[in-house]
Amino acid sequence: MTRENLMSQFRGLFPAAITPLTADGKVYEKGLRQYLEFNIQAGVHGFWLAGGTGESVLLDDEDNRRVAGIAADQNGGRIVNIMHVGAATTARACALAEHAADVGCESICAVPPFFYTPSDDQVVEHYKAVGAAAGLPLFLYNLPAATNVDLTPAVVQRLRDEVPQLQGLKHSSPNFGNARVFAEMGLDCFIGSATLMLPALTVGCCGLVDGPPAFAPELWLNVWQAYQAGDLRSAEAAQRRALDVYGLFTSDYLATMKYIVGLRIGLDLGGPKETRNTLTDEAKAELRSRVEALNLEAVTPA
Repeated sequence: MTRENLMSQFRGLFPAAITPLTADGKVYEKGLRQYLEFNIQAGVHGFWLAGGTGESVLLDDEDNRRVAGIAADQNGGRIVNIMHVGAATTARACALAEHAADVGCESICAVPPFFYTPSDDQVVEHYKAVGAAAGLPLFLYNLPAATNVDLTPAVVQRLRDEVPQLQGLKHSSPNFGNARVFAEMGLDCFIGSATLMLPALTVGCCGLVDGPPAFAPELWLNVWQAYQAGDLRSAEAAQRRALDVYGLFTSDYLATMKYIVGLRIGLDLGGPKETRNTLTDEAKAELRSRVEALNLEAVTPA
């Protein structure tokens, strides 16, 4: 994939990938590969790897590196991987960014430095360093509910002007209106909520990054394809249908994601890295029943 082709590929459905884990909390390679392949075969345009849904902040750096390497290998140039390298320190983020480039990821993304709320100048310097470390297209990850840092239009404008690698961002802030502002800056702005895919497309967003579509990618691909064809009525119907899936994720998000994706592909993908999120047998039975009621096509395990 040439750089010119790559730069045109940041469009469409990019599931926020889970990180399947073994019983001892390590990356489950077979599960990750099969899960990614299921989505590739469904027609997704790329992946957002090791973000919030992928539990990167709970994994050690070696496990995050394994995710990057496995995903780049499984992709084989067929789709675009955006690997999350965000960390609380610039040095760690830069090291993960360098590794992502070395193993063949097409792009990187990163939350701003968190915990100690940084100044705007510190955010800019952080992203300058991370972008330079990889030399790849860079996406900001605007997730203020988790980072306590909201990337405002003023800060993003500075980043656009001062970080040459900046390609776009995932916008997961409650301020939906800023999505249009970012798009009008010439940035590739992915909306970060699957409930808002269609309205986001109408204000200039380039696509969707969220976890739930990884369970039923075909439903959100229907939204994308209808909108691209100019069939707004079909796109609206597809968005409503997709929301039936989104309704599964009412609590214990990470545990629910792994369980229902596992149901879809026929593998036990483990639980969250931290055991505080667990599903009882009763909860699993209810989820299985609700998944079956969605009447999705069966998947033959690889």
